[in-house]
Amino acid sequence: MLALGPENPVTRAAYLRTLLSIRERCSRVHDLAKQGRLQYFDYHPDKEDAVIEFCAGIIERDFGSNFSAIPPHGRWRHLDAGQARIEPMFRNWDMSGTPIDDKEKCKRLIDLFLVSVLLDAGAGNQWSYTEKETGQTFSRSEGLGVASVHMFTDGLFSGSASQPFRVDAQGLSKITLDKVAKAMQVSSSNVMAGLEGRTSLLSNLSSALKANPQFFGGDERPGNIIDFLEKDSKLENSTRRVHISSLWTALIEGLAPIWPSRLTLGGIPLGDVWPCTALRQPGQAEGDDLVPFHKLTGWLTYSLMEPIEMILGWKFDGVEDLTGLPEYRNGGLLVDFGVLTLRPAILPPECYAHGSDIPRLKPSHPAIVEWRAITVIELLVSPSHHIPQTDH
Repeated sequence: MLALGPENPVTRAAYLRTLLSIRERCSRVHDLAKQGRLQYFDYHPDKEDAVIEFCAGIIERDFGSNFSAIPPHGRWRHLDAGQARIEPMFRNWDMSGTPIDDKEKCKRLIDLFLVSVLLDAGAGNQWSYTEKETGQTFSRSEGLGVASVHMFTDGLFSGSASQPFRVDAQGLSKITLDKVAKAMQVSSSNVMAGLEGRTSLLSNLSSALKANPQFFGGDERPGNIIDFLEKDSKLENSTRRVHISSLWTALIEGLAPIWPSRLTLGGIPLGDVWPCTALRQPGQAEGDDLVPFHKLTGWLTYSLMEPIEMILGWKFDGVEDLTGLPEYRNGGLLVDFGVLTLRPAILPPECYAHGSDIPRLKPSHPAIVEWRAITVIELLVSPSHHIPQTDH
């Protein structure tokens, strides 16, 4: 088990924002599951083979044995839903009167991908987006992704009238609820959940870009992470190598101001970190019962790695420190196949909607924390019992 270092809340808070802390704390919860000591769930490892067979069947159906054809896990997939949009964008830039180099192309994609991931929260079951150019209609993550591409190409995120294809603090500072609603085609008959939250997140991103020039540069754009990573990289023969921790640090520290303030430790907001009642012990140090997930930061990391590797040809070291994402599609597999079952009568009746056997719980509920922690470790089991990660 990893040591936390000095008994100091500030250093503990710093630790809980690292990649390694996710695996260490989730492993603690998984160990309790193997001992039958979770508060809300029973763990049935004998059911894992059925999950493996199901996932392997999906892979075989879609890719056969050509595993190299499986695309990376990132936001790019959603932006190309139904048809390619990124490659045609490249071609348009190449044929423009002022062609750009690969570094600027990569910066533009990072601008787009970062904003698109931040917009990728649950939109509800009623909302959809119809692409005018193709007439195709998309919902959920794919709809939000396609909408974000058109918001980007329309210059909604840019503060430069002469350069629409960028995201910067000035452009984001001008974002309003009405502008986002119009761009997302929201109406009384096309209701989107969380519209205000999305708009607030974009405004907060503007502040974060201004506050962190070490990551986002003087012109305050997400794509300038490339310059930060280049300074923190090494050239090995003709290949530039950068450690995944550098990208993680830029995201976890540079974007810290955008997240809602929940738990703090040593006066430091922790983000996607939650108390787990099953980990509580008498006399333990402050913060020892906390489990970090940093799901959106992980999703961003996967999403930004892809253009950096594909366009610039850089290589990331330390990617084995990354984990699968603790979200409902991955965790849902474990519940659907009976790997995790709720303990009988552990939740009060008010957690269940009328006539439903599925409880509705807030993200902060300790049952959700247990579920997410087990999901992380189940996605990291040994190669002989590997559960492939679903594409978010």
